[in-house]
Amino acid sequence: MGRGRMRPFTIVAGDFVTTGGMDAANYALADFLRRQSREVHVVAHRIAASLAGGVTVHRVHRPLGSHMLGAPLLAREGRYWAGVMRRRGGVSVVNGGNCVGQVNWLHYVHAVHAPLGTRGIRRVLGAMLHQRDRDDEARAARAATLVIANSERTRADAIERLGVAPERVHRVYYGTDASRFRIPSATERASARARLGISGSEPVMIFIGALGDRRKGFDTLYSAWQSLQREGWRGTLLVAGAGAELDSWRARAAAAGLGRSIQFLGFRQDIRELLAASDAIVAPSRYEAYGLAVQEALCCGIPAIVSAQSGIAERGAGAGMLRLQSAEDANELLVRILEWSSSREAHAAGAREIGATLAQWSWDAMSRQIVELAEAHVS
Repeated sequence: MGRGRMRPFTIVAGDFVTTGGMDAANYALADFLRRQSREVHVVAHRIAASLAGGVTVHRVHRPLGSHMLGAPLLAREGRYWAGVMRRRGGVSVVNGGNCVGQVNWLHYVHAVHAPLGTRGIRRVLGAMLHQRDRDDEARAARAATLVIANSERTRADAIERLGVAPERVHRVYYGTDASRFRIPSATERASARARLGISGSEPVMIFIGALGDRRKGFDTLYSAWQSLQREGWRGTLLVAGAGAELDSWRARAAAAGLGRSIQFLGFRQDIRELLAASDAIVAPSRYEAYGLAVQEALCCGIPAIVSAQSGIAERGAGAGMLRLQSAEDANELLVRILEWSSSREAHAAGAREIGATLAQWSWDAMSRQIVELAEAHVS
């Protein structure tokens, strides 16, 4: 490499899109490197059109849309381009167990949580996939020169569960887009609620997450919500997320007479607008390495009820972020919802205070720190 030339990067990840936690983070890093006029290669199944024009894309087929079938193909292509970068004096950044690279960006630690909720052949295949992911993740993390963790919780898991030496693991929190995730105006709020058919002043809570392996804890929230309705508490619960159990949850809620109080929205990309319609976010996750949706809600001034063990719980304290000690305890969650409901303005003020701090850490700030760490540790 010529003197003063910026080092090229390869990033290996499943998807580079602006929706989803790790996907949005990978997109942000690639976009930052592109805007630095670096040579950037991305190895991925899917990449947003807004990014594809500025980087070299090595697209990998995902047969039948299956992660299980696509992962070996991504690993093979990722290993090849990671090797190219190493020989050229560049830097390779991989995600978890997708392949071995110089920098391993851990968004999730499979060794911490086993999938729940599936049955029959899906359960068997899920267990096989989980074990493969655990093995690949541990091998790739231990082989990396540098490991980036998205929270202190993830950093501790990398050390304790994956056996990575502490001095090789550095925490870098996710950034945010403060121009998009901000406190909505009264007009924006009214418009968002009208589009959802919500009128009046009854509280609106939102759950964002997949309805598949129950990691996000919707079953706990559903039980708490049933109890609230039986006690005469009135409100609307927005459920934004798809997954294998979506139809069964929708049918179950209808049979229980909850069809009017729970709106199952499926997969949505308009999260900013849904947050504008909401008064609080509920995230009773059994395992959450970070929790980008909660961060985005807080930046919009929306209080959060979160699992105390989630990564995002590290980022603030007080009225704006109510902690749930057990993701299995529907009664505790019910108490937290009533606690929030009894003093909504105080909790909203707390959320605005936390959100103002979070909004100062942008996606570019995150990306810059990752690049500086990578260039300092990878020879």
